[in-house]
Amino acid sequence: MAAEVNVIDHPLIQHKLTLMRQTQTSTAKFRNLLKEIGMLLAYEVTRDLPLKYEEIKTPLTTMLAPMIAAEKKMVIISIMRAGQGILDGILELIPSARVGHIGLYREPTTQVAIEYYFKVPHDIEHRDVLVVDPMLATGNSAVAAIDRLKEVSPLSIKVLCLLAAPEGIAHFHEQHPDVPIYTAAIDNCLDEHGYILPGLGDAGDRLYGTK
Repeated sequence: MAAEVNVIDHPLIQHKLTLMRQTQTSTAKFRNLLKEIGMLLAYEVTRDLPLKYEEIKTPLTTMLAPMIAAEKKMVIISIMRAGQGILDGILELIPSARVGHIGLYREPTTQVAIEYYFKVPHDIEHRDVLVVDPMLATGNSAVAAIDRLKEVSPLSIKVLCLLAAPEGIAHFHEQHPDVPIYTAAIDNCLDEHGYILPGLGDAGDRLYGTK
């Protein structure tokens, strides 16, 4: 299967992303912007959700009206900790979604992703999964997350990030060419520490004010 990358370049998303990149953007503003972008990105990522038709009654008559098929409700998997910022926005839009968490941290010298937590819904094999994390930098965390998720065999997997680096995309799709990536922007490259350039800094630190 051909590797798929979808850049969501809606003007509202791009404007809010520019505000997030700026050094002077406060923690509170950064958090709110990430939540808003998460909601906007969810519109695009969920375009292929299947619909079913149910009879409803309007104030004037009855009709067959489209509704999301209940059996196709999504599972949103947040890569901790920064994924929570995107997750919050998506849940505003899709409050019925199930939620899972994968705890990963990047070992500073090797940049290898180390797992410390894994909790997903018990019936995930019957559901479509959307994995969220603001940054796809080296791609190591995303690869590790998808490796674990494939062990529990969900119906499908997509990855949603705010920013991606070309190196991370290439590495991820070497390992998982069947998993599409959705992102608001593909930046230039990684620096010597594995951070995206021009990027927006460490998303987790800026989200929670820890640095």
